[in-house]
Amino acid sequence: MNRAVDVLVVGAGPAGLTAAARLAAAGAGRVEVLEREQRAGGVPRHCAHGGFGTWPRPLTGPRYARRLTDTARRAGAAVRTGVTVLDWAGPLTLTAVSPGGPETITARAVLLATGARERPRTARLVPGTRPAGVYTTGELQQAVHLYGQHIGARAVVVGAQDVSYAAATTLRAAGVRVAAMVTEDPRPRTAPARAAHARLWHGVPLLTDTSVTELLGHGRLSGVRVRRRDGRTTVLACDTVVFTGDFTPEHELARRGALTLAAGTRAPAVDTSWHTSRPGVFAAGGLTHPGRSATTAARAGAQAARAVRDWLTAGEGA
Repeated sequence: MNRAVDVLVVGAGPAGLTAAARLAAAGAGRVEVLEREQRAGGVPRHCAHGGFGTWPRPLTGPRYARRLTDTARRAGAAVRTGVTVLDWAGPLTLTAVSPGGPETITARAVLLATGARERPRTARLVPGTRPAGVYTTGELQQAVHLYGQHIGARAVVVGAQDVSYAAATTLRAAGVRVAAMVTEDPRPRTAPARAAHARLWHGVPLLTDTSVTELLGHGRLSGVRVRRRDGRTTVLACDTVVFTGDFTPEHELARRGALTLAAGTRAPAVDTSWHTSRPGVFAAGGLTHPGRSATTAARAGAQAARAVRDWLTAGEGA
């Protein structure tokens, strides 16, 4: 099936949904959002904690995701889930597959908003056995808040960033004791009050200048070996470990399209108007700035929407 739209947005996270809502409301023509997951909303879908949205009216992650999705649809954007974009078939043409079969979609402008992901244990080259009980924050939150799975009894969180403390909160919500948080940094990379609250109120030890060097256990994780900067090693007993932070952009489409990638992050290089190296192709959100908040991603989506609208208005996408 071959189709044509005015704007094709790849990724239904905060950036993609916000951009789609702004473009559809501004009369940009047929705006279509493609999302490979079964539900739109991106990472906030499985973040049960609050703090999303505006400061006066904070929302939980799932409510924020629903609001973004509803706003885009009410504005007139078509939000399609369960659709995986595979490759480029032309400068502004993408191939995709869904339960309805393969399709080819051509647009006047394409916005890549595929987000970012945390590096799993394999990408961090942590040696050891391959037991059950090893998660990233996203995997943990989906297991707990979307699927209600049993996690374990005692966990170690690798990292001391905002996302690391969110993982610790999720573990506590699942009835798991957080035995320790481990970071290679000399101090936590979060608000001092948040770090102090976890340490004093919840009794979570923070091991700084410490790295995880090995996973132990057969069948199920039994512990992690850690090494201090001075060379001392010890084993922390646990049946669960969560690797947090260390975000990398979901740049597969950008790479397959031979778009110029930024040397540092390997994200698509964009100019001040969120334009990539290919005319008519834009990128925004976690894809270009991995690890930023959902609110920051949504703001970038709004800015990208203005750039796309200017591109279409100038007749560049004709």
